[in-house]
Amino acid sequence: MAQTNRIIKKYPNRRLYDTEISSYITLEEVRQLVLDNENFEVRDAKSGEDLTRSVLLQIISEHEEKGQPMLSPQLLSQIIRFYGDSLQGFMGPYLERSLQVFLDQQQQFRNQLNSLMGQTPWSLLNELTERNLDAWKNMQRGFLDAASQASPPPGQAGRTKKP
Repeated sequence: MAQTNRIIKKYPNRRLYDTEISSYITLEEVRQLVLDNENFEVRDAKSGEDLTRSVLLQIISEHEEKGQPMLSPQLLSQIIRFYGDSLQGFMGPYLERSLQVFLDQQQQFRNQLNSLMGQTPWSLLNELTERNLDAWKNMQRGFLDAASQASPPPGQAGRTKKP
């Protein structure tokens, strides 16, 4: 069975109307649809033109302005230079494949980290803390043992051995 896309209509007043829930939504709610892996299209309410890319670019632009940007001016400049270049048609698929490889590697890393950590990061942290505490106690015990072997027995301080 083919999966249908959720349709969001964009009106001239820039409002977004989600036809699935029959309600206006914000750009942040569209972002949440992306995060939830929802399939959707944004269409111009009058012409039916697909506006999905421009809305997604708007979301990226707004998030780039807040906090720590992901795309540096140098990277954005390089992307702009590809427009009109003979390699423009290869750039999009290349970036998509590169991002997919990155996501696959990230998932493998998370799986490996989770297998090392058990069910929760706290269990690893607790285990690490216990190991560090044991190592610290062993080190202290070693220092105390070494100090007790180096000092003369009580009552013999200041005496020297006779040959």
